[in-house]
Amino acid sequence: MDQALMDLNDARLLIEIARRGSFAEVARDRGVDPSWVSRMVAGIEQALGFRLFQRTTRRVALTEAGEIYLRRIQLIAEEFDQARDDALAVTRGPVGILRMTATVAFGQTVLVPLIPRFRNVYPGVALDLLLTDATVNLVSDRIDLAIRHGPSVTGDMVVTKLRTTRYRVCASPTYLAQAGAPTHPQELAHRPCLRFALPGFRSRWLFREATAGPVIEVEVGGDITVSGGLALHSLALAGEGPALLADWLIEADTAAGRLIDLFPGWQVTATSFETAVWLLYPSRSFLPRKVRAMIDFLKASVEGGA
Repeated sequence: MDQALMDLNDARLLIEIARRGSFAEVARDRGVDPSWVSRMVAGIEQALGFRLFQRTTRRVALTEAGEIYLRRIQLIAEEFDQARDDALAVTRGPVGILRMTATVAFGQTVLVPLIPRFRNVYPGVALDLLLTDATVNLVSDRIDLAIRHGPSVTGDMVVTKLRTTRYRVCASPTYLAQAGAPTHPQELAHRPCLRFALPGFRSRWLFREATAGPVIEVEVGGDITVSGGLALHSLALAGEGPALLADWLIEADTAAGRLIDLFPGWQVTATSFETAVWLLYPSRSFLPRKVRAMIDFLKASVEGGA
């Protein structure tokens, strides 16, 4: 039994090295010296009779034999994970650490308020929430579930739609009292706007009155450009000008009158009128119950779904 456990631990070590492409990164994650990882791999390779990894000064990569071997043992390791997952779920429900990532704005606005309710329903699931506007690698960063935004999502991942996103041009009552409310989108070209520091968002906004109607392109300018959605939102609330904001970010403010939708009869975007919030997770032979629990919870809890 001890040898079986040792073999499974060896398999997990090899899988982790293959994902990270570095002995040093794996050692740092595990809190051990890189030389220990190197010795372990050398010992496994000696026992197997072939090299698993090609080493360079910066990275390690699987050999052809290593790719074949790791492909099979990863399936075996996942079978062990699924067996444990299924057995624990009988008595305790979903368990384990769920590592998620989302943008700062969506995480703080939508996810964080939902965490207490999720934890109440699934107390066995610990959450490790990484909020960043940078795109992280789900495999190398060991992410179980990611939330991304855009018209579509590409890559070797499983993707499911969480909700449709609609953008609105909003301003505060204070701003409108001072500058007046525009009556047509083209008027935005003649007044300073708050701009988001993403390609397209900072220079032009697109409008149309009906789904199949003609698109009006409005060039926008202004003295304030920011790189974060929450900062843009705060500036709009402070009366600094009109801003193009996602509906999930402003729903509470428009309902309370803190922000006014300037063109409720128009559709508006900076890139595509068909954009959404997506859930992504790495493709694998089984979906852990903790991940399925979070996906189902979010789909039931987040309004504005597909």
